[in-house]
Amino acid sequence: MQKILFVCLGNICRSPVAEGAALHLKHKHGIDVFIDSAGTAGYHIGEAPDRRTVANARRHGLDLSVLRARQFVVSDFEQFDHIFAMDVSNYNNMMRLASNNAQKEKVKLFLEFVYNEMGMEVPDPYYGTESDFEHVFSLVYKACEDMFRKLGYIGAE
Repeated sequence: MQKILFVCLGNICRSPVAEGAALHLKHKHGIDVFIDSAGTAGYHIGEAPDRRTVANARRHGLDLSVLRARQFVVSDFEQFDHIFAMDVSNYNNMMRLASNNAQKEKVKLFLEFVYNEMGMEVPDPYYGTESDFEHVFSLVYKACEDMFRKLGYIGAE
């Protein structure tokens, strides 16, 4: 079983949306994959996702309230097959922690991997408005669907 990790800064906005969307799609399509999320910083360890993230996902039928933030650790390189950074800053943070090429090859910018467009990032909605949280949800949910297609778990529609 493949294991996928989504990573942002605090693990309370972008990566929990990706985890929740991927878990929803996993169950919807019967995909045999392990999904998790983490943050490169330890600001929110053990906390639920941001209330705006939870509320926005709930409007789309996803319950993220059960998720808890954790910090990315070096052992994640060995535990996961795909490690998707939401932005360049977090990508760089993980690359600095990688001790060999095999670990570095697992880390990809999420949207860049999915859409083959260099430097594509998921914007951080934390200091934004409700519409920013909605934009991130829509962007990430669709990208998770496309990620599963690209990885061969679901067919083209």
